[in-house]
Amino acid sequence: MSRSSRQKEKLLYLQKIMLEKTDENHALTINEIKDLLALYDIHTERKALYDDLRVLETYGLDICRTRGRDTRYFVGSRDFEIPELKLLVDAIQSSKFITHSKSLKLISKLERLVSENDGKQLQREVYVTNRVKTLNEQIYYNVDEIHSAISENKKITFRYMKWAVDFGGRQKIIRVERHPGKEYLVSPFALCWDDENYYLIAYDGAEDKLKHFRVDKMEKIKIQSEKRDGMDRFEKFNLAHYAKSVFSMFGGEECGVKLSVDNDLIGVIVDRFGSDIYIVRESDTSFIVNIRVVLSPQFYAWLFGLGLKARVLSPKKAVDGFKTKIQEESAFYKTEI
Repeated sequence: MSRSSRQKEKLLYLQKIMLEKTDENHALTINEIKDLLALYDIHTERKALYDDLRVLETYGLDICRTRGRDTRYFVGSRDFEIPELKLLVDAIQSSKFITHSKSLKLISKLERLVSENDGKQLQREVYVTNRVKTLNEQIYYNVDEIHSAISENKKITFRYMKWAVDFGGRQKIIRVERHPGKEYLVSPFALCWDDENYYLIAYDGAEDKLKHFRVDKMEKIKIQSEKRDGMDRFEKFNLAHYAKSVFSMFGGEECGVKLSVDNDLIGVIVDRFGSDIYIVRESDTSFIVNIRVVLSPQFYAWLFGLGLKARVLSPKKAVDGFKTKIQEESAFYKTEI
C-alpha cells in the first residue's frame, strides 16, 4: 500500500491507539505515539501529530494532557466508566439465561470499550450462589427474533419444550416438546426478566388471554405475516405489577390478599412488592398489608418461608389454599412409629 494511502488512514489508527493504549494511568508521549503508528507502517512528524490530536479532540475524543518534562496524552472520559462496565460484567456472569460461551463473548466486547489495561479489570470470574447457566445457545437469537416480531407487529409460532428423563438404555435428561406436534401461535408483546430467566408475555387468541413462556424453552421461533391481536388486553396490562404478583412465573388465579406481618419483615415485603404498597398498623409489633398475587404453590411456599411472622387473613380461598398446602406437605412426611 502506498505511503499516501496509509496517511489517509492515519487519523483512524491514531484514534485506535489512543483508545486502546491510553487511560488516566497510562499516557503516551508524542514519540511513543509515533512509534506505535510506525507499527502500522504510518510515519509522521511530531508537528503533524499535534495537529492530528487536536482534530480528534475537535471531533469529540476527550484528549487529556499531563504536564511534566514530557507532555503525555491519554483519553479521559469514555461512553462507559469502569464501575459501570464491571456492573454489566457481573450481570452477564450471573445471568442464568446467558450461556457460558455467550457470556465470554459479551464480556470480550465490553473490554473493547475501555483501554487494554482497564480491560484486564473486567476479566474476572463472578460466582453467584445457585447460578446455573442455560445450555440453550439459541436463547440469544430467540430474544432478537421476538424483539423483531414486536417491532414489526407480527405474530410468532414456536415449539415449547420441557425437561424429561430418558430411562431407555443410558439414563439421561433430555429436552422434549411439552405438547408433541403442537405449534404455538401467539402475539408477542413484551419480554420480562424474572428470577434470572427471560419470559415472553404474549396474547393467545385461541384462549383469549395473556400468557407467559420461558424464552429458553422456546424453539423454532418463526415470525408470521399475520398481524398481532389482543392489543386491547395488553394496553390494560401492567408488566411491573405482573412481575411482582407472579411468583417464579407460575400461573394461577390473581386476587387481593390481606396479610398480617411482623414489623421486622417490612424489608421482605418491600423487596417483593415495592415501596408503594399501603400498610396499616395492626399492633405495636405488626402491620396489615393488602397485596395482589397469583395464588400458586410458589406463593404459598414463599409465605411458608416467613414462618409465624406472617399470616393470611383473607380472602377465604387464600386461607384455605394455604391450609390445604400445609396439610398435604405434612401428610407426605407423616410416618407411623
